[in-house]
Amino acid sequence: MERKSHILIPTLRRALANDDQLTQRPIDLHAYANDASHFLLTPQAVAIPNNAAEVGALLKASAEVNLPLTFRSGGTSLSGQGVTDSLLVDVRKNFKDIDVLDNGARVRVQPGVTVRALNARLALYGRKFGPDPASEAACTIGGVVANNSSGMHCGTVDNVYRTLESVVIVLTSGTVIDTGAPDANEKLRALEPAVFAGLEALTKRVRSNAESVATIKHQFSMKNTMGYGLNSFLDYEDPAQVLAHLIIGSEGTLGFVAEATFRTVPAYKHVTTSLMVFDDLFTANESLEALVGSGAATVELMDSLSLKVGQTLQGAPQIITDLNVHSHAAFLVEYTASSAEELADRQATGMSLANSLKLSAPAQFSPDTKTRTQLWKLRKGLYASVAGARAQGTTALLEDIVVPVPALARTCAELSVLFDRYEYENSVIFGHAKDGNVHFMLTDGFHTSEQLGRYSAFTEDMVELVLGEGGSLKAEHGTGRVMAPYVRRQYGDELYDVMRELKMLLDPAGLLNPGVILDEDPKAHLRHIKVTPAVDPEVDRCVACGYCEPVCPSRNLTLTPRQRIVTLRAIETARLAGDTKLAAELEKDYSYESVDTCAVDGMCQTACPVDINTGTLVKKLRAKNVNTVEGSVWDAAAQHWSAVTRGAGKLLGVADKVPLPLVLGANKAGRAVLGADVLPLYSPELPAGGRQRARPAPAQEPVAVYFPACVNTMFGPADPRQEGIQESFGALARRTGVELLVPEGIDSLCCGTPWSSKGMEKGRASMGELTISALRAASRNGKLPILCDASSCTEGLRHAIEEEVPPAGGLPLRIMDVVEYTAEHILPLLPAGKKVASLALHPTCSSTRMGLNPALQTVAEAVADTIQIPENWGCCGFAGDRGMLHPELTASATEVQAAEVRAFGATTHASCNRTCELGMTRATDHPYEHVLELLERTTRP
Repeated sequence: MERKSHILIPTLRRALANDDQLTQRPIDLHAYANDASHFLLTPQAVAIPNNAAEVGALLKASAEVNLPLTFRSGGTSLSGQGVTDSLLVDVRKNFKDIDVLDNGARVRVQPGVTVRALNARLALYGRKFGPDPASEAACTIGGVVANNSSGMHCGTVDNVYRTLESVVIVLTSGTVIDTGAPDANEKLRALEPAVFAGLEALTKRVRSNAESVATIKHQFSMKNTMGYGLNSFLDYEDPAQVLAHLIIGSEGTLGFVAEATFRTVPAYKHVTTSLMVFDDLFTANESLEALVGSGAATVELMDSLSLKVGQTLQGAPQIITDLNVHSHAAFLVEYTASSAEELADRQATGMSLANSLKLSAPAQFSPDTKTRTQLWKLRKGLYASVAGARAQGTTALLEDIVVPVPALARTCAELSVLFDRYEYENSVIFGHAKDGNVHFMLTDGFHTSEQLGRYSAFTEDMVELVLGEGGSLKAEHGTGRVMAPYVRRQYGDELYDVMRELKMLLDPAGLLNPGVILDEDPKAHLRHIKVTPAVDPEVDRCVACGYCEPVCPSRNLTLTPRQRIVTLRAIETARLAGDTKLAAELEKDYSYESVDTCAVDGMCQTACPVDINTGTLVKKLRAKNVNTVEGSVWDAAAQHWSAVTRGAGKLLGVADKVPLPLVLGANKAGRAVLGADVLPLYSPELPAGGRQRARPAPAQEPVAVYFPACVNTMFGPADPRQEGIQESFGALARRTGVELLVPEGIDSLCCGTPWSSKGMEKGRASMGELTISALRAASRNGKLPILCDASSCTEGLRHAIEEEVPPAGGLPLRIMDVVEYTAEHILPLLPAGKKVASLALHPTCSSTRMGLNPALQTVAEAVADTIQIPENWGCCGFAGDRGMLHPELTASATEVQAAEVRAFGATTHASCNRTCELGMTRATDHPYEHVLELLERTTRP
């Protein structure tokens, strides 16, 4: 069928409510060309539907113009099922509804919701979602259903297939079927008679073939995401229910899941963890049956190479660091319980069993959260360590297989032989031992004929190994493109033909995600492998996993951290290929989409498995773009910072008294001349300027240095009748006998963030030198702690001293946030105050990155009876002056959480950073102030 290119875009646009829901901009297409897999395909267009009706219209439109269509949600899939060279449909940005049913026993959820967000909602009911994939922070329900995801704990008992109750499916014809409706079968028969009859026929065909039944039962006794879920034909009889379960694991090739209803499982709060080390894989394997039989919830395998890599990780447990690794293997074992008493019994059982096993070192169980975190950091750090250390320009390919548990050790040993044979280094083996499911990673270029030949030969040998052991080539990650050529070999001709018939029945035009699950091309897995040119050492180790995306404040406005990196790679690839036109088109939009609208808040680093802070890259790019005049202005500002901050405060004071239209008129005219990324936009919620920071010398010996943030000089308190954070913290200190010393020349000092965030290296360096010198003198050469009253400035000061070498006899400078200091040293000395009824609390990106949120919570609990943090909390995107330069960034970042805050109806609103308070004030129309201002008022004598 001929593709109707001349009417393609107009036809697709008619399926959507607004023109901006479809894009063909090169920067958007290349941003979506990557997912977490090692494949790269650039779509012709990207559509962002609002609802299921628009998806149905898109399906009809794609058929009309003969354009294949692929659904994308979280983009965390690893087998190539989320990329296309045709129409890509993004269902991440919308489809966010969650309906908790039966007090948490069931939940109805749409495909754009992440597993973490769903579990956060269910936690209120003591329940959780059954599947627990490692990518839970970023993967969405749409992808989880499409791949029949499982994870470390759920096995084959609580995966998607087993916990699904019903789905709402949009078929290629546009027909919508709710399989949970009482008349679902009748509706399917009436609206799609061919589909109904075809499903009945396929069910009979499969059931009547004894060999097919035996193969299916064996394959699905293990974790198995290879091919279609043919077990549906055995487990269900009604065509509507067969369809509901066939759609699971179909990777977007049979229809679209608009929503799904699941049975949930208990969320066990009591956990005990141990690391058991064995002399070799075979000895470890001998213990599996006993461990699983004892009720262990988790048994995670790490092979000898994993242990060697783990020894290099910071914070590795002593049992690993002390080990002289040869052929050792280890299990991370956990027991869970609903009560402390039950956990004690299970821990005793585990300990008794451990004492009977052939261990290389004595095992200890611990319910301690810190110990558990350390052990899981070891297990999860393997992927990060190997992927992050790979050579520049190479790609990381993460595979997973499953074999019957008795064959696990033998299979792992043979895999290691294959790694050596094909010269794949650091290919650690780890995974879910109790399910016989392991993962391994290959790192290589995958683009020269020699590299592709080696990979092809390795794959053939690996396939023979796994199938020879009666295993499945895909356990969790989906068939995708990477194993599509091997589906026939795993299932045989008859069941492969059943799969082809199923595909033809539900997608007769073959337009849904072609090349995924079924592909007759034996070399399909060798095509479209991404090339990752080096662009910057800060981000070259990025594996495009997408874990960063849910925490990025610009994710619904412009680009995410992953997209900032992959589009930069696309620019470099175009340059290397001599495609100057494409490079120029991408660069034209990159400035705003990537550089101007990045909050450089560092939240991406908190989620990144290879520890990338994309903000650091953006700062470098800003530094390259700084013009001479702007750079000179900021360099001069560093030398006259006192005048700058006082001047800014005075200007805001004047603006507060002048009619708003006059202020905005002059302000917008200035932005038109100087540029939106140079001159901030004034807005009416901005307060008048604050006070100078200088304070009299303390009367007695100080116990701490107080570094008031300059941002509080520029922006006064939310309520002009109040004193602001400087006076409030000073009052709290005086009441508890804490003597504070404010450094001399404080009004000329700054943490340096205004320069570092803009890439102004010269100004940052000169301000840093001045500030560190003053702090060293004030702190008595490092003896006194240094307290700052704005969390982003606290973090800025910590960055400023990172490279400082203490002088002889001096101690390293210690920077603390006033919230942390207050929680530890002041709050215990204060009398109980009169609490406010409720407080809407906004943790900041800096308080999160620095681990201050527990202290923030402690102070908040002293202030309010009820504390409310939005379920959809995130960085507000104000980011110093970024929210004034680009107010659309803050508007987008706060849209959902602001709606939650307004619905709270809280009596007070607080945070711990002045500019974040301004951002949330703008977003919610409620005045935010520093939480210590509230503490000071509620505890006044």
